[in-house]
Amino acid sequence: MFAQVFDVDGSASEAELREVVARCERLKAQAAAAQARAAALWAEKRRMAEAAAGMPVAKRGRGLASEVALARADSPAHGGRHLGFAQALVHEMPHTLAALEAGVLTEWRATLIVKQSACLMVEDRRTLDAELCADQAALVGLGNARIEAAAAAIAARLDAAAVVQRKERAAASARVSTRPAPNGMVQLTAVMPLSQGIGVYAALKREADLRGDGRPRGQIMTDTLYHRVTARPAEAPAPIAVNLVMADTTLFGDDDSPGWVEGYGPVPAAVVRDLVSDAVADEAGQASLRRLYRHPRSGQLVAMESRARIFPKGLAMFIGLRDQTCRTPYCDAPIRHHDHATPARQGGKTSALNGLGTCEACNYAKEAPGWTVTTREAEGRHSADYTTPTGATYHSTAPPLPGPSVRRRYSVIEGGLSIDIVELGVELKRSA
Repeated sequence: MFAQVFDVDGSASEAELREVVARCERLKAQAAAAQARAAALWAEKRRMAEAAAGMPVAKRGRGLASEVALARADSPAHGGRHLGFAQALVHEMPHTLAALEAGVLTEWRATLIVKQSACLMVEDRRTLDAELCADQAALVGLGNARIEAAAAAIAARLDAAAVVQRKERAAASARVSTRPAPNGMVQLTAVMPLSQGIGVYAALKREADLRGDGRPRGQIMTDTLYHRVTARPAEAPAPIAVNLVMADTTLFGDDDSPGWVEGYGPVPAAVVRDLVSDAVADEAGQASLRRLYRHPRSGQLVAMESRARIFPKGLAMFIGLRDQTCRTPYCDAPIRHHDHATPARQGGKTSALNGLGTCEACNYAKEAPGWTVTTREAEGRHSADYTTPTGATYHSTAPPLPGPSVRRRYSVIEGGLSIDIVELGVELKRSA
């Protein structure tokens, strides 16, 4: 059946191919609706089971959002959004759910409606749902921005005070983050109140308008931002500590393997060499070197152990460099906690083998009843298996350190001949 649904005929006409594309989009929407129904029912069954077991109300449902995210092969940080979306649609917004099932709304547009209604009381949310989505024909042709604006307008009319309170709460969640960008660049994102964000942009734009020194407009704005935040010229090397991991062979130009910058990710060899060169050449800066050792087969760091229940600074740094990002499958969040896979209260050791770098949300999720995390090390590879309360197991392996392929070269005498053996991973290559 599925082969027929998703089969694409190479001899099909353009009109037939257009219909295939449209049909697949409707199927995605219908699948999203079924997924929401299943997630909401899953949450209900979990609550009933925990209530029957006598679990306190405040602890019920812990970890379920992370389970939903893992089942969707998504970051656990998004699990709460997925689960909240499902419960809102199934229990409070039947018209939006029906439009999604009919393929009139995409999953993202339904998500935008739920998001704008999140600040409302249940009755007002149901009113918004009926006003906006009861007439499915009125939704046809509306894009993301118009759908979101329509939902926001209805929400503001139904409960203006709730909308204002939501904006005030949003101001308290202002944040700054970074994301890797191509060609050795980074996206610095600041989520802040409207007036502040517009003010920052206007100031940078005004500086670019006043300067005419030949630099591109965007470069003037970014250089000005850097100067005003750090109080240093953009052309001066940054004195702020940056954890940069690279192979010594890359540092000295023997190979072009990428390095790794903490909080960013892989960086081309030429860029990391420039970073090191700039830091060393800057008399006002301070650059330090710490030697780390990779396993000869896997390329991962070797182990460390402590008698303490809390990971000491050196071991915590070791785990952070080894894991690089949160070790929960599909989660790319920065490491915030260094935690025991087997809890210390259950005899788990404070060691690199039993240690994991996790984000805050994932660390709390795995502490919920029914979760277990087991670690092992084979051939120098540190692995962790996450088992959820429903019995599903998800696998995670620490990434290798940056550098060229791990290899060793040595000579042996065999049959009177001198043979060079190059060991690359687990494969032996011989040449007489």
